[in-house]
Amino acid sequence: MKKIALAHSPDADDIFMYMPIKFGWTGNDFTYENTALDIQTLNALALKNEFDLSAISFALYPLIASEYALLRTALSFGQGYGPKLIKKKTTLLKKNFKVALSGVNTTNALIFRIKYPQARIVYKNFLEIENAVLENEVDAGVLIHESILNFHPSLCVEAELWDIWLELTRENLPLPLGGMILRRSLPLSDAIKIEKDLTRAVKLAHSNRKILIPMLNERKLIRVDEKNLDIYLKLYANEKSIELSRTQLLALNALFKLGYDYKFYDKIIQVENYLIPREYEQVRNS
Repeated sequence: MKKIALAHSPDADDIFMYMPIKFGWTGNDFTYENTALDIQTLNALALKNEFDLSAISFALYPLIASEYALLRTALSFGQGYGPKLIKKKTTLLKKNFKVALSGVNTTNALIFRIKYPQARIVYKNFLEIENAVLENEVDAGVLIHESILNFHPSLCVEAELWDIWLELTRENLPLPLGGMILRRSLPLSDAIKIEKDLTRAVKLAHSNRKILIPMLNERKLIRVDEKNLDIYLKLYANEKSIELSRTQLLALNALFKLGYDYKFYDKIIQVENYLIPREYEQVRNS
């Protein structure tokens, strides 16, 4: 079988959605060789066209759209929740406060930079952000992934990026966080099969979550306990992660327009023009 270089983050939602492939549940058409890296490293490597198939922050996509198609599956959106801007309870933030973000190409960085243009930004691995605030290295930090579930009691939430998203877009759309991309140079027939493999994996993960969650915990593949893993997956790896919906598509278009309006991108991306054309398979088999 052909080998496909697949990259994902070591975060609970990516691990959960990918493991049915790793465990051989999906009956794949390809051999997937996986690499786990933090999301900003994945974003940086996507800019270098490193992997065939990779997780990325949605905010990166307009910068790589000519090289990669956007997949309709393995999606992470926030709906009433998302990354959190945290600080010490005793800290009063000035306009030029110093803040730690998880990476220049992340969705939370895009939204944050629009809302707080005078903030002084340093970029860190997301696992280091809470400690940077506690040790006064920075005045505040944006927590993402599992970090949003529990943090030190001396810290508080200054702002929810979900609220900022609503304020900026003036629409009640889900907050696009992360998804998967596929190299355009792959044959279209292969691309369609790969998207099907991954969709099947995400669907199997969701329908077998009661089996999969203990398996991940027993193998120490995730950073949180079983209870928090269940909570986290309900937020970011759920039934809405399986297949891109019309509402999610509109949310992505809103994100990309927002980035264009604030000069983060040089053109507006309409998502429907950058998905894998499934109609090719129907015509080929007709």
